[in-house]
Amino acid sequence: MNIRPLYDRILVKRIEEQETTRNGIIIPDSAKEKPQQGEVIAIGRGKRLEDGTLAALDVKVGDRILFAKYSGSDTKLDGSEYLVMREDDVLGVLDPAAKPAGKAS
Repeated sequence: MNIRPLYDRILVKRIEEQETTRNGIIIPDSAKEKPQQGEVIAIGRGKRLEDGTLAALDVKVGDRILFAKYSGSDTKLDGSEYLVMREDDVLGVLDPAAKPAGKAS
């Protein structure tokens, strides 16, 4: 099924985190928190401004994002769980290519 969110909404698939800790302790499903990272699956056409124009969204399909714990609405499509949220609920886009800055010598 294809879905296109409206306006400034985005469709996100949560990225599951590791099921064990560094010490090898397995965390049961009932004690786990839902992950706060996800991959953008689909985006709307943009945010409608007061003058009627559409402003393009900053996120794009394929971006890995960080969002607030209680953001959006959970939904199930074709047996998979997704999250529909506004772009305003996105805290940031995770950049896998970014490297920590080194010391200046």
